[in-house]
Amino acid sequence: MPKNKIQFQRGLSLPEFFNKYGTDQQCREALIRFRWPKGFVCPVCGCTLYYELKTRMLFQCKACKHQTSLISGTIFDSTKLPLSIWFLGIYLLTQSKDRISSLKLARSLGISANAALRMKHKLQHVMKQRDDSKPLSGFLQVDDAYLGGKRRGGKRGRGAPGKIPFLAAVATNEDGHPISMKFNQLSGFTKDEVTSWALKHVHPECIVVSDGLNCFPGFVQAHCTHKAIVTGGGPDSV
Repeated sequence: MPKNKIQFQRGLSLPEFFNKYGTDQQCREALIRFRWPKGFVCPVCGCTLYYELKTRMLFQCKACKHQTSLISGTIFDSTKLPLSIWFLGIYLLTQSKDRISSLKLARSLGISANAALRMKHKLQHVMKQRDDSKPLSGFLQVDDAYLGGKRRGGKRGRGAPGKIPFLAAVATNEDGHPISMKFNQLSGFTKDEVTSWALKHVHPECIVVSDGLNCFPGFVQAHCTHKAIVTGGGPDSV
């Protein structure tokens, strides 16, 4: 059996993490590089000269005296936890193969359960924002999905009362292995709704494969190539 390239890809080991981000000073220096990769620039006057107030994590412009916080506008804003705890929390959440609970995160970081829960929610929100801003590309497989509705009695499947429509899309590599996915609620499965979704979440010129639902040709209006694989007993089925 061939080795799963994603599962066995090179990661950052725990000793390597502590070597790079084991202290507050290391985390602080890393955050400065991440936030200002070309060096500090005053957001008010554009000056690059500054005084550093390390105890308060502030940068004061030498020209206009405006003070800029290193953590303002970030997930660390107003935090009472050390940066090293935040960095370790990020590492544990992103490197874990299985879902890590907030209680386990609290024990691993030595913080309260409430603090761990807030940290986890903040990090999950940021990761979702990043995923939402990155369109799917390449080869896509899409399908309709529904959540909710009555479990027993009444109509089942598409159009059942109370069911909420979702569109599921998975981007795969050349070997058919999943790379990324999106799962978004729609107001309904119409061509216009699918086109609107694709323009926001899919890179143009994608190759999209779906079943024969009549809304999916809406991907063509979003400059994608669409291929329908019809199943069932109809004359166009395979």
